[in-house]
Amino acid sequence: MIRVLVVEDQRAMADALEIALGVQPDLDCVGAVRTVEEALPLVASHSPHVVLMDIHLPGADGIEGTRRIRAEHPRTRVLLLTADTDPGQLVAATSAGAAGFLAKDSAFPAVLAAIRAPAEGPMFVEESTLGILVAAIGSSTGAAARSRRAAAGAGLTAREREVLRLMGRGLGPRAIAERLVVSPHTARGHVKRVMAKLGAHSQLEAVVAAARSGLLRVSGDEPRDY
Repeated sequence: MIRVLVVEDQRAMADALEIALGVQPDLDCVGAVRTVEEALPLVASHSPHVVLMDIHLPGADGIEGTRRIRAEHPRTRVLLLTADTDPGQLVAATSAGAAGFLAKDSAFPAVLAAIRAPAEGPMFVEESTLGILVAAIGSSTGAAARSRRAAAGAGLTAREREVLRLMGRGLGPRAIAERLVVSPHTARGHVKRVMAKLGAHSQLEAVVAAARSGLLRVSGDEPRDY
């Protein structure tokens, strides 16, 4: 059973998500609250696997909420709901530990897929949003920082670099296995090793770290699978 906490300021949307998630046989919605301050005690008491949180909230925003939750509960994945693609906010949210971004008008099946995905599963970032995020990271990262991170990623094998490129297209282990004609178990192992070498706890963090280091270039013209 996957425990989910909803943090959403708009009461109608919060209620709709709570009801819709509550009827899923494999999900347990442990609550729907309006603020980070209300959410933190519930995260502590219910240990949700996933927090589905609006980036814009009264009081502390979703970025600060992500930072606090990840600091105290690193096993909890935070998926941020956003209605805009401000580059600064995307970079800050990723640095805070967000596992992915979902548009507020995303179809409900996409929300369910994001919640059900394992930590090393496919990223849930729309193509345009990922492009904006990587471009913002590239323009704001200094040469010295890129050099340090490039050194950290220099230990990647040729196969791991190939896996990283596919991760940058949003593919999870199963899709990567199909592309490389290997078993899903082998692909999961590659993904986990790439994440470990880049010091990342999710595919999104790994792709961001690789983009910062210059190890990965995400082109807006390249098709991606989400």
